[in-house]
Amino acid sequence: MAIHNLKPMSEVMEDLKNEGYATDFNFRNNELHNDDNGKVFKPAEVTVKEEYRFEGETNPGDSNILYVIETTSGDKGILINAYGADADVDLEEFLKGAQHEDHEYKS
Repeated sequence: MAIHNLKPMSEVMEDLKNEGYATDFNFRNNELHNDDNGKVFKPAEVTVKEEYRFEGETNPGDSNILYVIETTSGDKGILINAYGADADVDLEEFLKGAQHEDHEYKS
């Protein structure tokens, strides 16, 4: 898992947007949704290109993982999940079924 501790999450998100990862994916009903174009994806249609972990500066409970996502149809964007006790367990299970590029997935 990539750890990006030199920039705040908002700056990393802006950098990724400039690299073409402009979609804010949403996870609901055990599917990944691109609400911009109405497309819905199953785990086999998703590749996690990178992962960034962020810890809250004032509250360690404000920890997040930012996933850099690309789909089989070419949609590129990000997905954010809480880290630790507040994590969406269903999302973590979904991502276990996805492809993971250049890193080993560990929940």
